[in-house]
This record gives sequence, C-alpha cells and structure tokens, in this order.
Amino acid sequence: MKQNSLGPLLIFSWTCAARYHLLQVYDSKFSNLAHQAVDFILVTLKNLLSTGRNHELVEGIVNSLVTRLIRQMCTSLLENGSQYTGTNAQFCVQHLIRKLGSEPYIGQRAILSVCQRLMVLAERLLFCDPFDDDFPEMHDCMFILIQLIEFLVADYLLEWSKAEDFDNVLLEDWVTSIVQARKALELLESRNGLYALYMDRVAGELAKQLGGVSSFLKLKPDIINCLFR
Repeated sequence: MKQNSLGPLLIFSWTCAARYHLLQVYDSKFSNLAHQAVDFILVTLKNLLSTGRNHELVEGIVNSLVTRLIRQMCTSLLENGSQYTGTNAQFCVQHLIRKLGSEPYIGQRAILSVCQRLMVLAERLLFCDPFDDDFPEMHDCMFILIQLIEFLVADYLLEWSKAEDFDNVLLEDWVTSIVQARKALELLESRNGLYALYMDRVAGELAKQLGGVSSFLKLKPDIINCLFR
C-alpha cells in the first residue's frame, strides 16, 4: 500500500462526517460506507506506522483529520448562516471520532485536541453574553466535547496501554491538558457548575484507569496527583 494513501482516506472520512452533519443523510448504505472507510483508515494507518517512515507526514495528516472532525462536530450552522437540527449529526461525527480513537495513535491525539478546544471554548464562554446567539451552540459543544473524552478514556485507555508502541509522553501531555481544561472550566462555575462537575467525573475515570495499569505508575507523580486533588 502506498505511503501517501492515508491522506485521501482521512479526507474521505472527514467528508463522510461533513455530509452527515450538513445534509443530514442517514440512509443505511451511506452509514455502512462511512464506517467501512473508518475501518480501512485504521488498517492503513497501522500498516504505515509499522514501516517507521514518514512519521511527521502521518502525524500531520492525523492531526488535520482530528481537528477537522472536532470542528465539524461543534458546528451547527450552514454556510448561509441558517440553523438546522444538528444534534443527531453531531453525535454521528462524535461516533466517527470515537471509532477512529480505538487506534491509540489517533485516540490520544484526539483527546489532546479536544482539551485544547475546551480551553479555548471556556475562555469564550467566560466573556460571552448568555443572550448572545452563539451561546447555545457553545454550550452544547462543551458537553459533547467532554463526553467524547470520557468515551475515549473509558472505552480504550486500558487497551491502548497494551500496545507495544504506546506513547507515554503523549499520554502525559493529554493528561496534563485534561487537568488544565478542568481548571479552565472551574472558572465558569458561576455560570454553569455542570461543566466542572462533568470534567471532574472524567478526571475520576481517568485516575481509576491509570491506577489499574502498572506501566502507568511510571508517569510523573505530579501529573497523577493533580487528578486526585
């Protein structure tokens, strides 16, 4: 398989998500096609990583895909600015990210990207007028992002830890980002304390998962301690 074949496949996956999201197409044939594409991407990525070559190129493509999907998941406006009912579509995109996240190379980067998005969103909400037209969209996006982190941690962290090439440095990066995101959400407690409560639940699940794997005990103590505060 060609080494540059991953890019078009990843872009196709994003296109599938975009079509779900913007056109609200829910026929079973298209759903099967989208999930087959995701499965093929996972196999292709695994083959590319096994060669040990073009690491920066592959990482750039994966990061681009994750960023696009997360942005799509949080968008509920069409190009002309008109609203549509996008809740189901948002969960569809979330499901695609969740499925791709079974591969630790993608899943860990997805969590890191989501945390970064959460911190940006928290800052926007902190200074946003609750009566602003964008406020409901940002509010919904906040919960679906936190939920995605919870899904990825609960579903896959233990399985990721069994991979021989599991990146502990990247793990420390996104665990740190979760702690930072939780602090950012605590600043919003006067507006909506549910954000911080939900993130506390995610941190608790993460702490439980990390405590159950011996290899995770090698992580920096200060990072782990922040989860138990």
